[in-house]
Amino acid sequence: MTTDGTPTLYDWAGGIEALDRLTEEFYRHVRKDELLAPLFQYMSDDHPHHVAMWLAEVFGGPTDYTDELGGFKRMIGSHKGKKIQPEQRKRWVKLMLEAADTVGLPADPEFRSAFVAYIEWGSRRAMANSQPDAPPSKRETVPIWGWGEAKPGKP
Repeated sequence: MTTDGTPTLYDWAGGIEALDRLTEEFYRHVRKDELLAPLFQYMSDDHPHHVAMWLAEVFGGPTDYTDELGGFKRMIGSHKGKKIQPEQRKRWVKLMLEAADTVGLPADPEFRSAFVAYIEWGSRRAMANSQPDAPPSKRETVPIWGWGEAKPGKP
C-alpha cells in the first residue's frame, strides 16, 4: 500500500507470486521465439524470477532486486551491448502482454494502462541502453511506477 492507502501496482497485480507466474509464462515463449531466443540464449534458470523481482520493485513492492541483485546499475549492465532492435522490442512487448492475459493479471483498464505504459517505457529504455553508443544513464535507482504515471523524457 502507498502512504495514502492506495494499493500499489504490485499489490494490485497479486504480489510476487503473480509476477513469477507472468515471467515464467513469458520466458517459456521467449525461449522458442525466433527473434528473441538469440538475445536470451545464455539466460540463467533464475532469470525469470529476477525479472519478477525487478517488476515487483518497479511496481512499488519489495526492494529485493536492489537489495539482492544490485539494482538499477545491474539492470542497465545486463542490456549493455545487446543491440536490441525495434522488431525485437515489439515482440518482447507483445509476448509480455499475452503472458499477462494468460496468467490472469488484473484486466481492469486502470491497472492495464499503468502496466502497458511501464512495459512500453521500460522496453524502449532497454533498447536505447543496449546500443553501443548509449550514453551512461544518469539514473541511479529503480524507477517506481504508479497509477497513471508517465515518466518525462526527451522529445
